[in-house]
Amino acid sequence: MSPARSQHTFSYIVEDRGQDFSGTSYPWRIATLPMDLIGFGYAAFVTFGSIWTYKRRGGIPSLIAGLFLGVLAGYGAYRVSNDKRDVKLSLFTAFFLATMMGVRFKRSKKVMPAGLVAGLSLMMILRLVLLML
Repeated sequence: MSPARSQHTFSYIVEDRGQDFSGTSYPWRIATLPMDLIGFGYAAFVTFGSIWTYKRRGGIPSLIAGLFLGVLAGYGAYRVSNDKRDVKLSLFTAFFLATMMGVRFKRSKKVMPAGLVAGLSLMMILRLVLLML
């Protein structure tokens, strides 16, 4: 990894027996992920969910809306990957999906797929708000 990494990366802890710049020895170090893997996973879930629903039920408008929102979520994840405070597009997409699928879930009381997508969208909203802090 190059020393000129972006400061806007996601971190996880890996085991390492190295030293930091001051010479202090630590049993772990923080490795960084240069992209928003959770956001890209959410976008893939929305996109493939719309394709799966189209194959099951054949609704063209749902396919178009799902693909459009999946692409928007993917582009939003790309923007978050470049700057973790640039969450507007991802937040809008997750809010829109949480609202629409939440209404469908309330009306139908079916957890799959409306409740699942609404719940995941609410978790994405929480995550994105925490990223802004």
